[in-house]
Amino acid sequence: MAKNELKSATSIDVADMAGVSLATVDRVLNGRRGVRHETRERVKDAIERLGFRPDASAANLAKRRTYRFLFVLPSRHSGFAEHLEQAVKAAPAALDTERVVISIKKAEMIDHGALLATLREIDPSEWDGIAVKATDAPGIREALDDLVDNGVPVVTLVSDVPSSKRQRYIGIDNTAAGRVAGNLMGRFLHRLEGSVGLIAGSLMIRDHVERWVGFEQVIKADFPHLRVLPVAESSDNCDVAGQIVERMLDEHRDLIGIYSISAGNKGILASLERLKPQPRPTLIVHELSPPIRRALLDGAIDAVINQDVEMEAHRALRSLIALCKNEPALGGHDRVGIGIFLRDNLP
Repeated sequence: MAKNELKSATSIDVADMAGVSLATVDRVLNGRRGVRHETRERVKDAIERLGFRPDASAANLAKRRTYRFLFVLPSRHSGFAEHLEQAVKAAPAALDTERVVISIKKAEMIDHGALLATLREIDPSEWDGIAVKATDAPGIREALDDLVDNGVPVVTLVSDVPSSKRQRYIGIDNTAAGRVAGNLMGRFLHRLEGSVGLIAGSLMIRDHVERWVGFEQVIKADFPHLRVLPVAESSDNCDVAGQIVERMLDEHRDLIGIYSISAGNKGILASLERLKPQPRPTLIVHELSPPIRRALLDGAIDAVINQDVEMEAHRALRSLIALCKNEPALGGHDRVGIGIFLRDNLP
């Protein structure tokens, strides 16, 4: 390599040659922990081969930095999971000045052991920041804390883990979303007396718990003529969710409402269509996917509580960049508004 080429080497060149993030190059240069031995050696080798000199490249680094971010998203097949993944992939296109490379790692959110293994496999030296939809379980919290302790900014997405060291949560207020669902259910059923069933994916997922709590708060306070049944867990499995509905209808002849807190709505709709209970229970669900939209138009669903995943993905990306730059929080922009859709106001 010619002498003038050696002088032009930057931290970005080192990161590209070593296959690591700029944050990892900085850790190696400053002797900080959080870098595996083999990764540290790759960085040192790249520095030597490029003839890298930190002071000479500082200005270029500020202008040309490329951020490497990892998004850990649900692997279970659902309309919401697919929509969220598409939104994450499209998010960098909305950036005006920053250069970002996004990678996606899939994890089974309901299987906490599988999710924990996925988080433990992450090499902090490869990433400038991580966004994750995670369960609020002890092992998961420690895994997120380890990433933060190793110098990697972490934000939670859609569902929070507030007891961890994660820096920010991007998503809706899920307790408020549950309260909205409870208010709608009570108003739809008006003065009718009867039971209302709740179906969650897992009570180890914080957004499911918060929605359940918010729903029960409103029903007990404002609509005491309704009896909320114990919440049932479906593991976000459509077949299991359908079986839960069948059992509810069999055991509770006064079932007049169903609140589906998470995924599995295909199975719920299939069971209601097959059994055709009279009257049909009022059904409120989350996330306006194409199948849910059709069911809402057909009258099989009464209301949908929705979150703007495009906005969530964009704000998660902006938050990670801000954390990398040590910039302040986005000033209230971490929270996303709650959408309410009936068949009369579909976009």
